[in-house]
Amino acid sequence: MSRFLVAGVTQIETIVRVDKIPVSYAPVTSVNDSIYTAVGGDAYNESLALKWLGDEVSFMSIVGRNQDLSVINPPDRKITLSTEYIIPQMNATPTEVVLYDNQRKQQIFEDIKDLRENVYDMSMVPPIAMASDMMVLANANFCRPFAKLAREYNKPIAVNIRYYRPEKEKYNTDFLEPAKVLYFSDDTLTEDPYDFIKRISDTYGTEIIILGQGSEGLILFDRTQDLRVHYNTVKTNDVVNTIGAGNALFACFLHYYMETGDSVNAIKNALLFASYKIGYMGTSNGFMTPDQLNQWRNLIWGIKDNNFT
Repeated sequence: MSRFLVAGVTQIETIVRVDKIPVSYAPVTSVNDSIYTAVGGDAYNESLALKWLGDEVSFMSIVGRNQDLSVINPPDRKITLSTEYIIPQMNATPTEVVLYDNQRKQQIFEDIKDLRENVYDMSMVPPIAMASDMMVLANANFCRPFAKLAREYNKPIAVNIRYYRPEKEKYNTDFLEPAKVLYFSDDTLTEDPYDFIKRISDTYGTEIIILGQGSEGLILFDRTQDLRVHYNTVKTNDVVNTIGAGNALFACFLHYYMETGDSVNAIKNALLFASYKIGYMGTSNGFMTPDQLNQWRNLIWGIKDNNFT
């Protein structure tokens, strides 16, 4: 078990299944079980996954001042997140609407409200940061002081950059420079993925980079092992909804990497964890148990218990 401080965005998500993206106009479309609304957000989803895997998680976020925090922990979920460090100070909680189709295409509409103008009260953070094994951050403005604090206390940082845009890179240097682990999605990537990874690693000295490639799998870069390798996706479940799969993969990787120090073992477990996740609706549902991970790891890669290869 590791102790993670996770700081990032909490939002209200509405996920809508459509026949095809782009959506054809129709005055009304009525389809049963095609719309799902719940709490989400990268950091929220990652916190749930880490807690599910048995880690100790301090989740720090900001939401709308009138937000009912009971929605953070719906009654039908087996695990709960502490809301002690979720501060209700924004005008309203960020919201997101995601359209997705059977071809794994997504179209996202987001409204971050006044997120950029808000700051987090850091007075309570230092003792929690000091006691943590790793700090997992989103690249939101209010998370910049967390990155500075991690540097001060010499804590490893993992950052989910999510969508990379070249014109935004200069605004992300507060996160890119100190990060030990970086996660990107290739959804908006315009350059060769291997060239991109080399440029990022050369520029910032990043130890580990994970580049998610959707249905094509991912690329894992590990500087200490001189490793730059592509992994295909694995299949443990029929695809229902791929939203949140990247958060699940990132969190599972961090859990096993902190436990074993082996990035290859960690990414194989993470691929399994994410493949099971996409069989469920909602970004915070469908997490595989550690026992299930062990069973599938043995089935697919012939790796038993902790005898990693």
